[in-house]
Amino acid sequence: MQTRKLGNSNLEVSAIGLGCMGMSFSYGPPKDKQEMTALLGAAVDRGITFFDTAEVYGPYLNEELVGQALAPFRNRVVIATKFGFGISPNSDPRGMKGSPGLNSQPKHIKEAVEGSLKRLKVEAIDLLYQHRVDPNVAIEDVAGTVKELIQEGKVKHFGLSEAGVKTIRRAHAVVPVTALQSEYSLWTRTPEKEVIPTLEELGIGFVPYSPLGRGFLTGKMDESTTFDSSDFRSTLPRFTPEALKANQALINLLGSIAERKQATAAQIAIAWLLAQKPWIVPIPGTTKLHRLDENIGAVSVELTPDDLRDIDDAASKIAVQGDRYPEKLEQMTGR
Repeated sequence: MQTRKLGNSNLEVSAIGLGCMGMSFSYGPPKDKQEMTALLGAAVDRGITFFDTAEVYGPYLNEELVGQALAPFRNRVVIATKFGFGISPNSDPRGMKGSPGLNSQPKHIKEAVEGSLKRLKVEAIDLLYQHRVDPNVAIEDVAGTVKELIQEGKVKHFGLSEAGVKTIRRAHAVVPVTALQSEYSLWTRTPEKEVIPTLEELGIGFVPYSPLGRGFLTGKMDESTTFDSSDFRSTLPRFTPEALKANQALINLLGSIAERKQATAAQIAIAWLLAQKPWIVPIPGTTKLHRLDENIGAVSVELTPDDLRDIDDAASKIAVQGDRYPEKLEQMTGR
């Protein structure tokens, strides 16, 4: 497995990581714990060293799973987690019911970190993200709190998720931001305009989540695909039958390049991200071993400048249909 450094930091990780959320949260009921433990071990065996979780996935279940499964490999892996939601029995961070309840108050951050340390079975969190920017707390106070936690040895690196460029600059002025995690893929290219140039200027790594468009870019969905009410995608405008049908043009594009490269659509989608910048580390999620192997195979797919130009030319003619989030969740991004 190739490795990459996240920006100017000394944090070196596998070229692709593993997003662990779906093992416990968002895509139907939590998966079997033994099976997921085996999958996490298999990922380490295959050279993946970068694992992504959050206290709110479950809540708490995903951190517990990741902490337990990766305990035997602790010196070989980098675990990223996130704070930023006020978790209560009535809140749902996906916005499916109740209030998402953002909370980045300094006291709450410290409490969240103590909980994450216990669940992850670690003495220090490798990479700690603010999950969403809290408009009620100055980012300087958030970054200052994490800086204290770094000085105390409880956190090693600070990250932001779905933050806008002004917030990134203000946070980075207080304590170096190691990575930004935001959605980025061939069907969500918003970061290209302002965010990626800012990250390059400041020497901050980029960790795209949903690099396979929540499964869409694998080419395994069409307008007849249905989602259970426990599946987060059932609430997303981009996963209505109309949008799924309209966006098939993107799948046709990926399929044609995949055929040329003797790869799969998913591998082309990940390889395209890897080709954008050497400090981009996508974190596709999966609960299946064969998909894990397929995703890892993307690291070996080399897209030439001509390939990338062909993809860009064709993609520029495709208007992606449907917002990526319902309005309430969309408002929590880009702040």
